[in-house]
Amino acid sequence: MSSRRNFIKATTLGLAGVSLKTKLGASTLFSESNQWPIHIFSKCLQFLDYNKMAEVVAQSGFDGADLTVRRGGQVLPENVKTDLPKVVKALRENGVDSKMIVTDITDPDDPMAADILQTMANLDIKYYRLGYLDYDPNKSIPENLDIHKHTFEKLEKLNQKYGVHGGYQNHSGTRVGGPVWDLYYLLKDRNPEFIGVQYDVRHAMVEGGISWPLGMKLLAPWIKTTDIKDFIWQETDNGDWEIRNVPLGEGMVDFEKYFGLYKSLNIEAPVSIHYEYDLGGAEHGSTNPTMGLEEISGLLLKDILFLKSQFRSTGLQQSR
Repeated sequence: MSSRRNFIKATTLGLAGVSLKTKLGASTLFSESNQWPIHIFSKCLQFLDYNKMAEVVAQSGFDGADLTVRRGGQVLPENVKTDLPKVVKALRENGVDSKMIVTDITDPDDPMAADILQTMANLDIKYYRLGYLDYDPNKSIPENLDIHKHTFEKLEKLNQKYGVHGGYQNHSGTRVGGPVWDLYYLLKDRNPEFIGVQYDVRHAMVEGGISWPLGMKLLAPWIKTTDIKDFIWQETDNGDWEIRNVPLGEGMVDFEKYFGLYKSLNIEAPVSIHYEYDLGGAEHGSTNPTMGLEEISGLLLKDILFLKSQFRSTGLQQSR
């Protein structure tokens, strides 16, 4: 914990006096490899137009943007054929890219799903995140899983048709993917090249406590993208406990153990940093956040520098 505090203190001091225009950009930072390209989950930048968003992504040192292509996202599904090329063009003109997007896709028979997959394939975007699936309380857990297993089988075939990969995020709670073990049941007969997991260590630790490495090892063959964020448990005024999201390195995620396991399992995957702590509403996708862009950009930079420090200390090659 002391090393985390030291890093955070050093990073904060290093940010003093650094303006948005002079922050380490994509052309000067992290140029050694592309095995783990670092993206920013673009939900927190939805208050910016495509060109300004792309500029911020590049100037903050990211390799690309994990774009929200869903209801209420930067790209609305019904506009994907026209708008996704626009935002990708803006990114590439700023020297960055997008290797992953976030969608609401759960129905392989939805024509809009085919539109999204075709468009991303045309733009050379390989990975997308699926939407969430629920457990029907009127059915048993095995009955639910058998239904969802059929859905995963059909999604695998659809993804194969377009040459893309769909990853289901393990998310804390009572939906599919909360306990992690259910994802193994759904995926054990599926081809990892086309369908798998977007592994989220924060949510895995919330649900798995100290047993989360077992679930990560079980799912490793299907982990093709990953999410990064941090959290703490916080007692409320009425004595209950709730989860509060915090900047990387300030919470309970054991990044040393996580990246050690990440390396030993030979996981090579695009990474998406999720900013879900207080950004003046931007963390919720607000189009009018109360926090200024300069302050938001400083927090973006601090987290990416923390993540790169973890890559270095684990012996993973840097992406750029």
